[in-house]
Amino acid sequence: MRCKVLVVFVLLTLVKRVSPSEIQAGPNANATLPCNVTLPLFLGGHKVDPSLLSVLWTSNGSDVASFGEAVWQIKDGFSLDGDLFNGDFSLTVLGVGLGLQGVYECTVGYNSTTLHSGNATLSVLASPTVSVPQRWVVLETESQLECHADGFYPPPVSFSWTRDGRVIQRASFVEGKQTPDGYNAAVGNLTFYPSRGDQNSTFGCRVSHKGADQDLEFRLNITYTPSVTLSALPRLSESIPLTLYCDLESFYPKEVSVSWLQNRTVLPEPPVTEKNPDGTYRTRRYFTLSPEQTEQGGKVECAVNQPGVVQPAGRSAYLEELAPRDVTPVLTKSAKASVAMMSISIVLVFLLCFGFSWRRRDEKLKSLNVSGIILPPRMIVGQKGRVTVSIEGRMVDRVQTAWFLNDSPIADTSLTATERGHLLPSTDQAGYYRLRTQGPLHSSGSGTQQLISSLTFIPRISIHKAAVFKCEVSYMGKDKIVVRRVSEKFAILSAPEVSEIQLLETPANPDVISMTVKASHFHPDVITFRWFCQGSDLSPVVSQASSSPRPDSEGFFSAFSQCKLPIGELEKGGTKVWVSVHHVALKQPATRETRGFIKRPRVSEIVGSGSSTGQALTLGCEITDFYPPNLTVTWLRLRQGEQDDGEEEVLDGGEVWGPVQTHPRVYRATATLRRHATKREKKPRGGGIVCRVEHCSLLEPLEKHWRYVDIVAPFLPPSISVCWSSDGVGVFSLLLKGGQPKAKLLWAAGGSTLSPLVSIETEEIGDDGRRELKSVCALERSTSQTNKPPETRENGHATKTKAAVTDPDAEGIEYIDEHEDGENNNNYGADEETQSVADEESEVDGEGAPGALHINRVVAGKGRLRVCVEVTHAALQLPVHRTWTEPSEEMSSSE
Repeated sequence: MRCKVLVVFVLLTLVKRVSPSEIQAGPNANATLPCNVTLPLFLGGHKVDPSLLSVLWTSNGSDVASFGEAVWQIKDGFSLDGDLFNGDFSLTVLGVGLGLQGVYECTVGYNSTTLHSGNATLSVLASPTVSVPQRWVVLETESQLECHADGFYPPPVSFSWTRDGRVIQRASFVEGKQTPDGYNAAVGNLTFYPSRGDQNSTFGCRVSHKGADQDLEFRLNITYTPSVTLSALPRLSESIPLTLYCDLESFYPKEVSVSWLQNRTVLPEPPVTEKNPDGTYRTRRYFTLSPEQTEQGGKVECAVNQPGVVQPAGRSAYLEELAPRDVTPVLTKSAKASVAMMSISIVLVFLLCFGFSWRRRDEKLKSLNVSGIILPPRMIVGQKGRVTVSIEGRMVDRVQTAWFLNDSPIADTSLTATERGHLLPSTDQAGYYRLRTQGPLHSSGSGTQQLISSLTFIPRISIHKAAVFKCEVSYMGKDKIVVRRVSEKFAILSAPEVSEIQLLETPANPDVISMTVKASHFHPDVITFRWFCQGSDLSPVVSQASSSPRPDSEGFFSAFSQCKLPIGELEKGGTKVWVSVHHVALKQPATRETRGFIKRPRVSEIVGSGSSTGQALTLGCEITDFYPPNLTVTWLRLRQGEQDDGEEEVLDGGEVWGPVQTHPRVYRATATLRRHATKREKKPRGGGIVCRVEHCSLLEPLEKHWRYVDIVAPFLPPSISVCWSSDGVGVFSLLLKGGQPKAKLLWAAGGSTLSPLVSIETEEIGDDGRRELKSVCALERSTSQTNKPPETRENGHATKTKAAVTDPDAEGIEYIDEHEDGENNNNYGADEETQSVADEESEVDGEGAPGALHINRVVAGKGRLRVCVEVTHAALQLPVHRTWTEPSEEMSSSE
């Protein structure tokens, strides 16, 4: 019994446990759920007995597969393909479907003792199938395209529309409907007014599902409606059948069919061939000659081809006989006299009629009854509206109307302007107008006729705001205006476009979440926001617009509203916040609900390493403090030029490490870009690389710029130059030549430990044309720990100290051999400690004269003084140090 307990105990210590995992698989695919245990081959000199192993897979409380006492039991649709005796107890699910989703638990035992217990979650991820079934639209008529996303799981999906690569409708999420097979289907709509320019445009539907995008690009099939003219062929008598013909102009495509109706009843197509009583047939065929063919003249022939007939039957005739041309008649004297008398009679009749009409002019004017201008009940931007005037009288067929906008005359622009909504705005300044006169129509009164004059237009705020229509009624050929009607001022409505609710942290108070919703492109400026909260103890919130609506260049208004809520209420999970937007142009209020907690990311500056030819260039930046974890990082190279004002191309080689959760609802990630430089590539002057970060909490992407810089290591001298003045001030200097970018230097002094010192760096161009960086540090050694403030001197010995750097022949300077300190560059073995006292109470560097040198006071004990400078540069893998060590007393006395 003790041996059995010992074996189980040792097995428990050697088992490698696997953490729970989540497995996603497509429909009808095979998914493997991991369950691995590491077992020893021998234990206590005896081999482990595989017959004592037991495995049990369960899901939703029922057994799926098991192994025990060397007996297998596996349900249909599952398999155990792993090597059980080597610790691989993985379960394979065959043909994954929605019904097989859930948590699967794996339990491994040995000799009735549980060695391992783990679980894995299996879920289905099905991408949608995108299609646009109907692509026919009508020119300059409101049309709607539908984009179908079928067979996706889980919901939702988002639809967005593009035209020639530009977004014309932003993404909107759609839950869709569940199909009988358990998956989902959704439809996205695009409503617009097609124009002639859309004939060659490429439209696209983008469907996003679980971070993956599917694009479908297509061309539109645009139908051009024809202009139709209906006419009748002349006939000699009423007993001859009346032949009608219909002319169709300017239509597309070529395929067209024409049907005839009489009193809204479809007329049957006449038979091409009719049967005679004697059993034979008759038919009539038509052919229309063009004016050029008629002018050509000659003989025409109608030939009839029949089966079995070698010589076709037919009849020929000359065009001059069938349609004789008009011949100028020759009038006799009597005929001329008759014509003259008839002309005189016509003139007399005309004069009598003119006199009679002149006398009855006032009576005709009074007989006109003109109504007021009738306006439509609602005028929506981008939708057609029509104003009408009704004219009643006895001679309305001689009446004409002229329309004005304020005092500007209106012309018919329906053939030149486009009928577009605000999704595809028109660029013409005149607007769309269509003038139409209907009538005269017979009225109910005896002898009275009615004429209706209408004006169809598309309202635009920049043109029609606070405007009035005027209609002037006059007789044809007369300049005098009979009646003038002026409409009332009409209001133009535009429904607001409402954004989703943005949830952001409040900088001043991290415990409060600010919720913002924006309404744009609306008119007039009166708008109301109402906030509501459900699932918490808070009362409903009512708020007006947080910002006063302001018009844009087109006359539309925009406003936003904010509501604040404690973050604890949102993290409960049951709190629901929504806002309703009320506007006169909306038939029903627009409602937006919260989508979850959002935290804006922070992006660090770009850090780079390596840029010479043949070396890899690695760039990276940190992205922190964001939620949710989904984000997109794009690397772009800027165009060559003096200003980085354009993007050239998207760079490959970018990777994102993470996101990694650092705190609840907080993630971080690292974006890197690795590129290999070649000799052919020339680094653009003034160019650079941009790291663009996109996140759902950002209205605009965040961008960080990195500019190309040639990294060249500077030339470092082998030792530090040291000069001592007569008053005990030591001046230490180091001269670096060349190098790009500028190196960083740090001075320190002390014994066994070093303390930082204050130094001065100056840059100038040397005789060889290279940049020279000179770093100078001055210190004064003290044997007592006094708090005497350090000095920055402008006269006396300080002048000598400064001269020691540039003038080697200055008086009072003691020189130290530069080669002696090279032997002690890396000696850190002093026993006693020294302390460097820097100026922490006053900033003398900014207040002193330009030529003043800061003097550091160093308190030293009995040990030797050490001065060290550290040089850091991007081209150096590790910092480089130069050290000066004070000579020992024996060396000083021997000298």
